[in-house]
Amino acid sequence: MQKSNRKKLEAAGWKVGSVDEFLDLTPEESAYIEMKLALSHTLRQRRQHNNLSQIELAKMVHSSQSRIAKMEAGDPSVSIDLIMKSLLALGASPKDVAKAISSGSPHAA
Repeated sequence: MQKSNRKKLEAAGWKVGSVDEFLDLTPEESAYIEMKLALSHTLRQRRQHNNLSQIELAKMVHSSQSRIAKMEAGDPSVSIDLIMKSLLALGASPKDVAKAISSGSPHAA
């Protein structure tokens, strides 16, 4: 956010801060969310790179298309272990998964 916009908002009585501050997240909770989002993004990238539909991936991991969509969207109801299982089914190596997690960004490779 630009400094001038921030000052205008604060002058109007708005509180400006980060998502972590707004949700009162601990550093551990924030890191967990970032890792999960990075894995979700990597899952979508790998599925698309392999030219698979969500339905095809769902069949591979014995799940449903809607569950795959939720995984790719980073839905909180989806466990990291299901995302990991799906990444491995798509041919991701442990090194690939580590790279996605360590990037610290939901836009990991």
